[in-house]
Amino acid sequence: MKERLEALKHEAVEQLGKVADAIKLNDLRVKYLGKKGALTEILRGMGSLSAEERPVIGQVANDVRGAIEALIEQKQTEFQRLETEKRLAAEKVDVTLPGRKLEQGAIHPLNQVIQDIEDIFIGMGYRIEEGPEVETDYYNFEALNLPKNHPARDMQDSFYLTEDLLMRTHTSPVQVRTMEAMKGEVPIKVICPGRVYRRDDDDATHSFQFHQIEGLVVGKKIRMSDLKGTLLEFTRKLFGPNTQIRLRPSFFPFTEPSVEVDVTCVKCSGNGCRVCKQSGWLEILGSGMVHPRVLEMSGFDPEEYSGFAFGMGIERIAMLKYGVDDIRHFYSNDMRFLGQFARV
Repeated sequence: MKERLEALKHEAVEQLGKVADAIKLNDLRVKYLGKKGALTEILRGMGSLSAEERPVIGQVANDVRGAIEALIEQKQTEFQRLETEKRLAAEKVDVTLPGRKLEQGAIHPLNQVIQDIEDIFIGMGYRIEEGPEVETDYYNFEALNLPKNHPARDMQDSFYLTEDLLMRTHTSPVQVRTMEAMKGEVPIKVICPGRVYRRDDDDATHSFQFHQIEGLVVGKKIRMSDLKGTLLEFTRKLFGPNTQIRLRPSFFPFTEPSVEVDVTCVKCSGNGCRVCKQSGWLEILGSGMVHPRVLEMSGFDPEEYSGFAFGMGIERIAMLKYGVDDIRHFYSNDMRFLGQFARV
Protein backbone atom coordinates (compact mmCIF):
# COMPACT_ATOMS: atom_id res chain seq x y z
CA MET A 1 0.00 0.00 0.00
CA LYS A 2 2.92 2.26 0.69
CA GLU A 3 4.13 1.76 -2.87
CA ARG A 4 0.67 2.62 -4.22
CA LEU A 5 0.61 5.84 -2.18
CA GLU A 6 4.07 6.86 -3.40
CA ALA A 7 3.04 6.11 -6.99
CA LEU A 8 -0.12 8.19 -6.52
CA LYS A 9 1.94 11.08 -5.19
CA HIS A 10 4.33 10.89 -8.14
CA GLU A 11 1.46 10.81 -10.63
CA ALA A 12 -0.36 13.70 -8.97
CA VAL A 13 2.76 15.88 -8.83
CA GLU A 14 3.41 15.19 -12.51
CA GLN A 15 -0.19 15.99 -13.55
CA LEU A 16 -0.39 19.12 -11.40
CA GLY A 17 2.85 20.38 -12.85
CA LYS A 18 1.29 20.36 -16.31
CA VAL A 19 -2.05 21.97 -15.39
CA ALA A 20 -2.64 25.29 -17.18
CA ASP A 21 -5.92 26.68 -15.83
CA ALA A 22 -8.09 26.79 -12.71
CA ILE A 23 -10.81 24.53 -14.15
CA LYS A 24 -8.38 21.72 -14.90
CA LEU A 25 -6.79 22.22 -11.46
CA ASN A 26 -10.15 21.68 -9.76
CA ASP A 27 -10.73 18.52 -11.83
CA LEU A 28 -7.41 17.09 -10.60
CA ARG A 29 -8.23 18.03 -7.01
CA VAL A 30 -11.44 15.99 -7.23
CA LYS A 31 -9.63 13.15 -9.01
CA TYR A 32 -7.00 12.71 -6.30
CA LEU A 33 -8.53 14.12 -3.08
CA GLY A 34 -12.28 13.92 -3.60
CA LYS A 35 -14.63 11.59 -1.69
CA LYS A 36 -14.40 9.15 -4.56
CA GLY A 37 -10.83 10.09 -5.48
CA ALA A 38 -7.74 7.92 -5.85
CA LEU A 39 -6.41 8.56 -2.32
CA THR A 40 -9.71 7.66 -0.70
CA GLU A 41 -9.84 4.48 -2.79
CA ILE A 42 -6.40 3.37 -1.56
CA LEU A 43 -7.20 4.15 2.09
CA ARG A 44 -10.23 1.88 2.00
CA GLY A 45 -7.75 -0.99 2.22
CA MET A 46 -6.50 0.12 5.64
CA GLY A 47 -8.76 -2.41 7.31
CA SER A 48 -6.67 -5.30 6.02
CA LEU A 49 -3.47 -4.01 7.58
CA SER A 50 -2.05 -5.16 10.88
CA ALA A 51 -2.08 -2.93 13.94
CA GLU A 52 1.63 -2.20 13.51
CA GLU A 53 1.25 -1.19 9.80
CA ARG A 54 -1.72 1.10 10.14
CA PRO A 55 0.12 4.05 11.84
CA VAL A 56 2.94 3.84 9.33
CA ILE A 57 0.62 3.78 6.30
CA GLY A 58 -1.57 6.48 7.88
CA GLN A 59 1.45 8.78 8.20
CA VAL A 60 2.45 8.13 4.58
CA ALA A 61 -1.14 8.85 3.45
CA ASN A 62 -1.11 12.16 5.35
CA ASP A 63 2.19 13.13 3.78
CA VAL A 64 0.85 12.36 0.31
CA ARG A 65 -2.34 14.35 0.94
CA GLY A 66 -0.34 17.26 2.34
CA ALA A 67 2.03 17.32 -0.65
CA ILE A 68 -0.86 17.26 -3.15
CA GLU A 69 -2.83 19.96 -1.26
CA ALA A 70 0.26 22.19 -1.03
CA LEU A 71 0.88 21.91 -4.77
CA ILE A 72 -2.81 22.64 -5.53
CA GLU A 73 -2.73 25.72 -3.28
CA GLN A 74 0.47 26.90 -4.96
CA LYS A 75 -1.15 26.53 -8.37
CA GLN A 76 -4.30 28.35 -7.23
CA THR A 77 -2.22 31.28 -5.97
CA GLU A 78 -0.35 31.40 -9.26
CA PHE A 79 -3.55 31.37 -11.33
CA GLN A 80 -5.08 34.13 -9.20
CA ARG A 81 -1.95 36.24 -9.64
CA LEU A 82 -2.00 35.76 -13.39
CA GLU A 83 -5.71 36.61 -13.56
CA THR A 84 -5.14 39.77 -11.53
CA GLU A 85 -2.26 40.82 -13.77
CA LYS A 86 -4.36 40.16 -16.86
CA ARG A 87 -7.27 42.22 -15.51
CA LEU A 88 -5.01 45.08 -14.45
CA ALA A 89 -3.40 45.12 -17.89
CA ALA A 90 -6.84 45.30 -19.51
CA GLU A 91 -7.96 48.07 -17.14
CA LYS A 92 -4.74 50.01 -17.28
CA VAL A 93 -5.11 53.80 -17.19
CA ASP A 94 -2.66 55.90 -19.11
CA VAL A 95 -1.99 58.70 -16.63
CA THR A 96 -0.22 60.70 -19.33
CA LEU A 97 -3.48 61.22 -21.25
CA PRO A 98 -5.27 64.55 -20.70
CA GLY A 99 -8.16 64.39 -18.24
CA ARG A 100 -11.75 64.25 -19.41
CA LYS A 101 -13.48 67.60 -19.18
CA LEU A 102 -16.52 67.62 -16.94
CA GLU A 103 -19.26 69.79 -18.38
CA GLN A 104 -20.56 72.27 -15.84
CA GLY A 105 -24.26 73.06 -15.93
CA ALA A 106 -25.88 76.43 -15.44
CA ILE A 107 -29.19 77.85 -14.30
CA HIS A 108 -31.79 77.98 -17.05
CA PRO A 109 -32.26 81.58 -18.24
CA LEU A 110 -35.92 81.60 -17.18
CA ASN A 111 -35.04 80.40 -13.69
CA GLN A 112 -32.28 83.01 -13.55
CA VAL A 113 -34.73 85.80 -14.40
CA ILE A 114 -37.18 84.49 -11.77
CA GLN A 115 -34.41 84.49 -9.16
CA ASP A 116 -33.31 88.00 -10.15
CA ILE A 117 -36.86 89.35 -9.83
CA GLU A 118 -37.41 87.54 -6.53
CA ASP A 119 -34.17 89.00 -5.14
CA ILE A 120 -35.25 92.51 -6.11
CA PHE A 121 -38.65 92.27 -4.45
CA ILE A 122 -37.38 90.42 -1.37
CA GLY A 123 -34.99 93.35 -0.95
CA MET A 124 -38.05 95.64 -1.03
CA GLY A 125 -39.75 93.72 1.77
CA TYR A 126 -41.91 91.32 -0.23
CA ARG A 127 -42.35 87.62 0.50
CA ILE A 128 -42.94 84.79 -1.97
CA GLU A 129 -46.25 82.92 -2.14
CA GLU A 130 -47.10 79.95 -4.36
CA GLY A 131 -50.30 78.11 -5.19
CA PRO A 132 -51.69 75.15 -7.16
CA GLU A 133 -51.44 75.00 -10.94
CA VAL A 134 -54.75 73.13 -11.10
CA GLU A 135 -57.20 75.77 -9.93
CA THR A 136 -60.93 76.12 -9.35
CA ASP A 137 -63.09 78.37 -11.52
CA TYR A 138 -63.87 80.44 -8.43
CA TYR A 139 -60.26 81.38 -7.62
CA ASN A 140 -59.15 81.66 -11.25
CA PHE A 141 -62.08 83.86 -12.36
CA GLU A 142 -64.96 84.63 -10.02
CA ALA A 143 -62.94 85.88 -7.03
CA LEU A 144 -61.09 88.16 -9.46
CA ASN A 145 -64.26 89.94 -10.58
CA LEU A 146 -64.75 87.66 -13.59
CA PRO A 147 -68.18 86.04 -13.05
CA LYS A 148 -69.43 83.28 -15.31
CA ASN A 149 -70.19 84.41 -18.88
CA HIS A 150 -68.12 87.58 -18.44
CA PRO A 151 -66.75 88.48 -21.90
CA ALA A 152 -63.24 89.09 -20.51
CA ARG A 153 -62.97 85.35 -19.85
CA ASP A 154 -62.66 84.76 -23.59
CA MET A 155 -59.09 86.08 -23.50
CA GLN A 156 -58.14 83.35 -21.02
CA ASP A 157 -60.39 80.47 -22.07
CA SER A 158 -58.07 77.63 -21.18
CA PHE A 159 -57.59 73.96 -20.37
CA TYR A 160 -60.53 72.68 -18.30
CA LEU A 161 -60.16 69.36 -16.51
CA THR A 162 -63.76 69.34 -15.25
CA GLU A 163 -66.55 71.89 -15.36
CA ASP A 164 -65.06 73.56 -12.27
CA LEU A 165 -61.32 72.75 -12.51
CA LEU A 166 -58.82 74.12 -15.00
CA MET A 167 -55.10 74.73 -15.45
CA ARG A 168 -54.68 78.23 -14.03
CA THR A 169 -54.42 80.99 -16.61
CA HIS A 170 -52.48 83.40 -14.36
CA THR A 171 -50.99 83.44 -10.86
CA SER A 172 -53.62 85.90 -9.64
CA PRO A 173 -55.48 83.12 -7.76
CA VAL A 174 -52.48 83.03 -5.39
CA GLN A 175 -53.19 86.67 -4.53
CA VAL A 176 -56.78 85.82 -3.63
CA ARG A 177 -55.73 82.83 -1.55
CA THR A 178 -53.17 84.99 0.26
CA MET A 179 -55.73 87.68 1.07
CA GLU A 180 -58.17 85.06 2.36
CA ALA A 181 -55.47 83.50 4.53
CA MET A 182 -54.68 86.92 6.07
CA LYS A 183 -58.32 87.20 7.23
CA GLY A 184 -58.44 90.97 6.83
CA GLU A 185 -55.05 91.66 8.42
CA VAL A 186 -52.55 93.98 6.78
CA PRO A 187 -50.01 94.77 5.46
CA ILE A 188 -49.73 92.30 2.56
CA LYS A 189 -46.66 92.47 0.31
CA VAL A 190 -46.19 89.35 -1.80
CA ILE A 191 -45.02 88.21 -5.20
CA CYS A 192 -46.42 85.04 -6.78
CA PRO A 193 -44.21 83.26 -9.33
CA GLY A 194 -45.32 80.19 -11.24
CA ARG A 195 -46.27 78.44 -14.44
CA VAL A 196 -49.57 79.26 -16.16
CA TYR A 197 -51.49 77.86 -19.13
CA ARG A 198 -53.55 79.40 -21.92
CA ARG A 199 -54.99 78.15 -25.17
CA ASP A 200 -52.55 79.94 -27.47
CA ASP A 201 -50.90 78.78 -30.68
CA ASP A 202 -47.14 78.50 -30.29
CA ASP A 203 -45.24 81.10 -32.26
CA ALA A 204 -42.28 83.41 -31.73
CA THR A 205 -44.01 85.38 -28.97
CA HIS A 206 -46.73 83.03 -27.63
CA SER A 207 -46.84 79.66 -25.90
CA PHE A 208 -49.62 77.54 -24.44
CA GLN A 209 -47.63 77.48 -21.19
CA PHE A 210 -45.39 80.17 -19.77
CA HIS A 211 -44.30 81.75 -16.47
CA GLN A 212 -45.63 84.74 -14.60
CA ILE A 213 -44.72 86.73 -11.54
CA GLU A 214 -47.47 88.80 -10.02
CA GLY A 215 -47.24 91.17 -7.09
CA LEU A 216 -49.79 92.35 -4.54
CA VAL A 217 -49.72 95.06 -1.88
CA VAL A 218 -52.70 95.70 0.42
CA GLY A 219 -52.82 98.15 3.29
CA LYS A 220 -54.19 101.51 4.35
CA LYS A 221 -53.82 104.53 2.07
CA ILE A 222 -52.09 102.61 -0.73
CA ARG A 223 -52.06 104.89 -3.78
CA MET A 224 -51.29 104.80 -7.48
CA SER A 225 -48.11 106.72 -6.79
CA ASP A 226 -46.93 103.82 -4.59
CA LEU A 227 -47.41 101.48 -7.55
CA LYS A 228 -45.49 103.77 -9.90
CA GLY A 229 -42.62 104.19 -7.45
CA THR A 230 -42.40 100.43 -6.86
CA LEU A 231 -42.32 99.63 -10.57
CA LEU A 232 -39.77 102.36 -11.30
CA GLU A 233 -37.45 100.98 -8.60
CA PHE A 234 -37.96 97.43 -9.88
CA THR A 235 -37.26 98.20 -13.54
CA ARG A 236 -34.14 100.22 -12.72
CA LYS A 237 -32.71 97.37 -10.70
CA LEU A 238 -33.54 94.88 -13.44
CA PHE A 239 -32.65 96.84 -16.59
CA GLY A 240 -30.31 99.56 -15.33
CA PRO A 241 -30.36 102.82 -13.34
CA ASN A 242 -31.29 105.02 -16.31
CA THR A 243 -34.46 103.12 -17.14
CA GLN A 244 -37.67 105.15 -17.33
CA ILE A 245 -41.25 103.88 -17.23
CA ARG A 246 -44.46 105.00 -18.86
CA LEU A 247 -48.00 104.18 -17.66
CA ARG A 248 -50.76 103.84 -20.22
CA PRO A 249 -54.47 103.44 -19.32
CA SER A 250 -55.79 99.94 -19.87
CA PHE A 251 -58.46 97.52 -18.64
CA PHE A 252 -58.25 94.51 -16.34
CA PRO A 253 -61.35 93.19 -14.54
CA PHE A 254 -59.50 92.79 -11.25
CA THR A 255 -57.91 96.27 -11.09
CA GLU A 256 -59.40 99.76 -11.35
CA PRO A 257 -57.84 101.96 -12.57
CA SER A 258 -55.58 99.76 -14.70
CA VAL A 259 -52.41 100.59 -16.61
CA GLU A 260 -49.96 99.00 -19.00
CA VAL A 261 -46.33 99.69 -18.09
CA ASP A 262 -43.64 100.42 -20.69
CA VAL A 263 -39.89 100.80 -20.16
CA THR A 264 -37.38 102.64 -22.25
CA CYS A 265 -36.05 100.29 -24.93
CA VAL A 266 -33.22 98.12 -23.63
CA LYS A 267 -31.54 98.25 -27.05
CA CYS A 268 -31.62 101.93 -27.95
CA SER A 269 -32.21 103.53 -24.52
CA GLY A 270 -35.35 105.22 -25.84
CA ASN A 271 -33.88 106.66 -29.03
CA GLY A 272 -35.86 104.43 -31.35
CA CYS A 273 -34.79 101.22 -33.11
CA ARG A 274 -36.11 98.12 -34.85
CA VAL A 275 -36.75 96.32 -31.54
CA CYS A 276 -39.08 99.04 -30.20
CA LYS A 277 -40.43 99.89 -33.68
CA GLN A 278 -38.88 103.35 -33.43
CA SER A 279 -41.10 104.23 -30.44
CA GLY A 280 -38.37 104.12 -27.78
CA TRP A 281 -40.65 102.09 -25.47
CA LEU A 282 -41.24 98.40 -24.72
CA GLU A 283 -44.29 97.02 -22.91
CA ILE A 284 -43.36 94.74 -20.00
CA LEU A 285 -46.35 94.32 -17.66
CA GLY A 286 -49.88 95.19 -16.62
CA SER A 287 -50.89 96.65 -13.28
CA GLY A 288 -53.41 98.74 -11.39
CA MET A 289 -55.19 99.38 -8.13
CA VAL A 290 -56.93 96.30 -6.74
CA HIS A 291 -60.62 96.41 -7.64
CA PRO A 292 -62.85 97.13 -4.60
CA ARG A 293 -64.95 94.08 -5.47
CA VAL A 294 -61.88 91.83 -5.30
CA LEU A 295 -60.92 93.27 -1.91
CA GLU A 296 -64.44 92.77 -0.61
CA MET A 297 -64.70 89.15 -1.81
CA SER A 298 -61.35 88.40 -0.12
CA GLY A 299 -62.39 89.77 3.26
CA PHE A 300 -61.18 93.39 3.17
CA ASP A 301 -63.30 96.48 3.55
CA PRO A 302 -62.60 98.58 0.41
CA GLU A 303 -63.62 101.72 2.33
CA GLU A 304 -60.75 101.14 4.74
CA TYR A 305 -58.14 99.30 2.69
CA SER A 306 -56.68 99.66 -0.78
CA GLY A 307 -53.93 97.99 -2.74
CA PHE A 308 -52.13 97.60 -6.03
CA ALA A 309 -51.25 94.58 -8.13
CA PHE A 310 -49.03 93.91 -11.11
CA GLY A 311 -48.15 90.97 -13.30
CA MET A 312 -45.49 90.19 -15.86
CA GLY A 313 -44.52 87.31 -18.16
CA ILE A 314 -41.09 85.93 -17.31
CA GLU A 315 -40.44 84.90 -20.89
CA ARG A 316 -41.19 88.45 -22.03
CA ILE A 317 -38.73 89.88 -19.50
CA ALA A 318 -36.08 87.30 -20.42
CA MET A 319 -36.48 88.02 -24.14
CA LEU A 320 -35.93 91.72 -23.51
CA LYS A 321 -33.10 91.25 -21.04
CA TYR A 322 -31.13 88.78 -23.17
CA GLY A 323 -32.17 89.84 -26.68
CA VAL A 324 -33.96 86.56 -27.52
CA ASP A 325 -36.24 86.81 -30.55
CA ASP A 326 -38.24 83.57 -30.22
CA ILE A 327 -39.92 82.30 -27.03
CA ARG A 328 -39.63 78.72 -28.26
CA HIS A 329 -35.87 78.78 -27.74
CA PHE A 330 -36.44 78.59 -23.99
CA TYR A 331 -38.16 75.19 -24.31
CA SER A 332 -36.25 73.55 -27.17
CA ASN A 333 -33.44 72.18 -24.91
CA ASP A 334 -30.91 73.20 -27.55
CA MET A 335 -27.52 73.24 -25.82
CA ARG A 336 -26.21 75.75 -28.36
CA PHE A 337 -28.81 78.20 -27.08
CA LEU A 338 -28.64 77.35 -23.38
CA GLY A 339 -24.84 77.35 -23.37
CA GLN A 340 -24.84 81.08 -24.04
CA PHE A 341 -26.24 81.70 -20.54
CA ALA A 342 -23.68 79.64 -18.62
CA ARG A 343 -22.00 82.78 -17.29
CA VAL A 344 -24.96 85.17 -17.26
